[in-house]
Amino acid sequence: MYQKILAPLDGSELAERALGHIKIVTEGSRASKVVLLQVIPWPAHPAHTLSDELIRSEGGKAEAGARDYLARVADSLKADGIAVEIDIAHGGAAEGILDYAKKNKVDLIVMSTHGRSGVSRWFFGSVAERVLRHSVIPVLIVPSFGVGR
Repeated sequence: MYQKILAPLDGSELAERALGHIKIVTEGSRASKVVLLQVIPWPAHPAHTLSDELIRSEGGKAEAGARDYLARVADSLKADGIAVEIDIAHGGAAEGILDYAKKNKVDLIVMSTHGRSGVSRWFFGSVAERVLRHSVIPVLIVPSFGVGR
């Protein structure tokens, strides 16, 4: 049923808690591919205050770090026999996830919450909630206290 599964990760242990569920879903659906995605925010400085060289340099460092991280996570899934790709998107987290899923014909998004509640959730928002609310494809939300790797 699910051929391509998207797993957005932000480098946190909480986000990685969804990986245990990904293993279960891929076994049950015989998914052909899992894509690990990290969305990198644009620089916080107004673009007109940064030189093109600095933007490229900082962006390159962020991408290299994200690729290294995703490659390590991918290796652990590959060791379990799961076909994995890694990719990077830029922009806001929820928007980047949703845009990627749409453009790349993803069948399922599997992601973890970060367990925020109350004022913190209101102030920072919930990426998982925005993805769930605006996605046109199925989304599996794993609570931050759920199954780990």
